[in-house]
Amino acid sequence: MAQIKIYGLKEHLNPIKEKLSEVIHSCVVDAFQYPPDKRFHRFFPMEAEDFLFANGRSEAYTIIEISMFEGRTVEAKKKLIQLLFQRMHESFGISPQDVEITLFETPKHNWGIRGLPGDELELNYKVNI
Repeated sequence: MAQIKIYGLKEHLNPIKEKLSEVIHSCVVDAFQYPPDKRFHRFFPMEAEDFLFANGRSEAYTIIEISMFEGRTVEAKKKLIQLLFQRMHESFGISPQDVEITLFETPKHNWGIRGLPGDELELNYKVNI
């Protein structure tokens, strides 16, 4: 399971939301062998006065937060991060300098999904990769 939040300036984020969702999802599918039909993305287009960031970032500055079940290897997580930097640059010209990614891992029992604790769910994909 992965829940993904994407934050950015609304003027930049809104026009690319649909394609950005596709790009992010392709990275998760490739890095984590995630099922193509499982996509849980939330976009947070921000007003400039509500989205403050350090000098050296452009208006394309984007934050991606991924909450997921624990269990993926360090290699799989690094692959995801690299794919996100690479594909966002290739698809939108967004510099890696303008992308920040945070992975949050929690035990399955800390999730509630479809009326069950996450550790009681029957998944159609592997988490330990």
